[in-house]
Amino acid sequence: MNFIELVKNRYSCKNFSDKKVEKEKLDIILEAGRLAPTAKNNQIQRIYVVKSNDALIKIEELTPCRYKAPLVLLVAFDESEAFVYPGGKYNTGVEDATIVASHMILAASSLGVDSCWVNLFDPDKAREKFSLPKNEKIVAMIDLGYANDGVKPLENHFKRKNIDETVKVI
Repeated sequence: MNFIELVKNRYSCKNFSDKKVEKEKLDIILEAGRLAPTAKNNQIQRIYVVKSNDALIKIEELTPCRYKAPLVLLVAFDESEAFVYPGGKYNTGVEDATIVASHMILAASSLGVDSCWVNLFDPDKAREKFSLPKNEKIVAMIDLGYANDGVKPLENHFKRKNIDETVKVI
């Protein structure tokens, strides 16, 4: 499958089976995140692989968007290592972590592993619940696993605006 087909067909799975993600596939997914570009190549991402029953229960306590994936990746960044933009108002933490997360989601899809980017949670409560350092900020929880039989994308998945509505040449 070419890249555009991969991107076109990847969807957010909201109903996972209990089939575990194979270690070999997880390793490739994590490697895709490790290889993702970050500002100044600072590699400030921190990925936490959540798969024990106790840890998954903590995820359930943090979000109503728990789709029973057998594995969740907490994608965070170390704010103390982020590149700060000129002017000092912003740093690259969220964008770096987002690039890493996107690489992992697309790598998962290329391997036949389904995913869902979960952003309906309080990052501070998640950091506390998992006892992460205060300088680490969680950007996303990514459910990883295999869809239950018959699961399909939501109805609006294939609805896209025309490119001229989202792209402007200046």
